Amino acid sequence: MGKHIVIGISGGIAAYKSMHLIRLFKKNGYEVRVTATQNALQFVTPLTIETLSQNKLYTDMFDPNRTLEVEHISVADWADALVVAPATANIIGKFANGIADDALSTLFLAVNKPVFIAPAMNSNMFENPAVQHNLERLTQRGCRIIQPDSGFLACGTTGNGRMREPEEIFETVDEYMGNDHTLEGKRVLISAGPTYEPIDPVRFIGNHSSGLMGFCLAEAAARKGAQVALVTGPTQCTARHHNIRRYDVKTAEEMYRQCTELAGQQDIIIMSAAVADYTPAHVAPEKIKKGEENLTVELVKTKDILASIGKTKRDDQLLIGFALETENEVENAKKKLHTKNADLIVLNSLRTKGAGFRTATNQVTIFSKDGQSFASELKSKQEIAQEILQTALTYIHQ
Repeated sequence: MGKHIVIGISGGIAAYKSMHLIRLFKKNGYEVRVTATQNALQFVTPLTIETLSQNKLYTDMFDPNRTLEVEHISVADWADALVVAPATANIIGKFANGIADDALSTLFLAVNKPVFIAPAMNSNMFENPAVQHNLERLTQRGCRIIQPDSGFLACGTTGNGRMREPEEIFETVDEYMGNDHTLEGKRVLISAGPTYEPIDPVRFIGNHSSGLMGFCLAEAAARKGAQVALVTGPTQCTARHHNIRRYDVKTAEEMYRQCTELAGQQDIIIMSAAVADYTPAHVAPEKIKKGEENLTVELVKTKDILASIGKTKRDDQLLIGFALETENEVENAKKKLHTKNADLIVLNSLRTKGAGFRTATNQVTIFSKDGQSFASELKSKQEIAQEILQTALTYIHQ
């Protein structure tokens, strides 16, 4: 017998996509039952739903032909997870405020299993503070919000609010049903990528970081159930998991402000970004023309993000830093561990072939403040991300 999924459909044009979502779950061995609002049935028919799901549709709380069982309770007990797609602003508001006046909102209150919510609405509605407040409230209660995509909307405009494609929703739920959830309920802040320090409107001081290691950490943490805040410098990397909220920055100062603003809300903080140590003291307002034989640029120190967070971190927070070294690697990494008040330091050495910047692989040594060390072999950065998180879990659970 396959796992049991209840798909909730509320009244939005994206309801037609839910038919494909039903098929995806059925095709992959899930048992599917569907609960729909009356408004949803303006877009899709009961016959289509029941044919695809091969189960009776639950939509009327007072159906005279129902069995003697209390249906919203029996469906809730049967489910291994509830997936609401599409979720309109109206149904989200009901969920967030405990209103139970139809089959779907009543079922929601009765379910004590994982709940996935895929919003779908006009971008102005989605960005309305009331809707965002309701989504945040549901997140705090343990619901998993599958953030909408940007694109062409049914109202004829382009913006954020289009429901994720059925394949993406299915992958998110299927992945959850088969994965460990050791970071469930945890908030994780991760910095990634380089920073660009401007010299003039055209040129900057930067480094070779691609951001891949930080993005792999973000994806791995999100798959373990964490809510991830990813602060990233300029990069071509993309974050796919719905549990990741991305913050794009350019300079060391911008990264400092964003990370320190978010740090107090986190359980785990991983500073993997390659932040510039120095930035130009003055930025030329216009492009500097080629003139004298030599050009002198005065540099000043940037703010130390890891050290700043280390000074204010709480005992219940785990702080992880990265050290990229070319000489005296172990000594420098251990010194950084203690001077920054970190709990773990991840050492990269540019002397190791296949590790460091712009490679798909990495090799690290992790040092802990209690004197332990853990060395990895050369592996993909996805695998290294898993090892770093597994090490972190042994400390956060102590």
